[in-house]
Amino acid sequence: MKSMKPLLALMAGLFTIAAVSGSAQARTLDEIKKSGTIIVATEGSYPPFSYFQGAKLVGFEVELGEAMVKKMGLAIEWKTLSFDALLAGLRQDRWDMVMSSFGVTEQRSKAVHFSNPYYCSGGMIVSKNPAIGTVASLNGKTIAVQTGTTYMENVEKLPGIKEVKNFPRDTDARSALLNGRVDVWVSDRFAVKTALEASPAAGLKAGDYLFVEKIAVALKKGNPALAAAVDKALAEVLADGSYKAISQKYMQEDIRCP
Repeated sequence: MKSMKPLLALMAGLFTIAAVSGSAQARTLDEIKKSGTIIVATEGSYPPFSYFQGAKLVGFEVELGEAMVKKMGLAIEWKTLSFDALLAGLRQDRWDMVMSSFGVTEQRSKAVHFSNPYYCSGGMIVSKNPAIGTVASLNGKTIAVQTGTTYMENVEKLPGIKEVKNFPRDTDARSALLNGRVDVWVSDRFAVKTALEASPAAGLKAGDYLFVEKIAVALKKGNPALAAAVDKALAEVLADGSYKAISQKYMQEDIRCP
């Protein structure tokens, strides 16, 4: 939300997994209800969306996921791991859904099913140099992004970039900018907002959007009852005020899609 042609390599790996384990079946909604617990994977190192405060997993996506699962009448079990392993694990049926700021793209949609979007955001340009803030100003620059994200995919499409450096965690990409190893960091608008608010003396300056995207829950294809239940739960938390409260808590604004 990386050095091996990020999304192309990731999707190739996903389709290889599917070919090897084509007979594997995701748990149905009835099976999940019988167990009483849904397993949800996230990164856990991407504030303000999912991160640890001591041993406790917190964040916008964590609380939103818990509110949605409560509407489904289930308990939730969180799994945390690197961003670029989340969709592969979903295809291997290691968890029931992924909630980790995955932008909906045509390529990803070939491998997984996406719920209705639960927030809209975009990739934002960040630099310590006030002269770098537009797409045009990225010409000849070295840019840091997180492995496997749409930020990497979109940065690699830009003409004239000197180098793209990819990092396993978004916080590592930000540190590369802070330490002067790159000219630019590209990340989610809200991750950027949190970073700037947390370290106002760091000299980071937010620029323009590189692109805008919709963020959704990822589910394994061919599981329509679970997909419908997730969309229904999301609609309920959007309608009853709980989404707005969670969004205000972490973002100081309502970030649902228009």
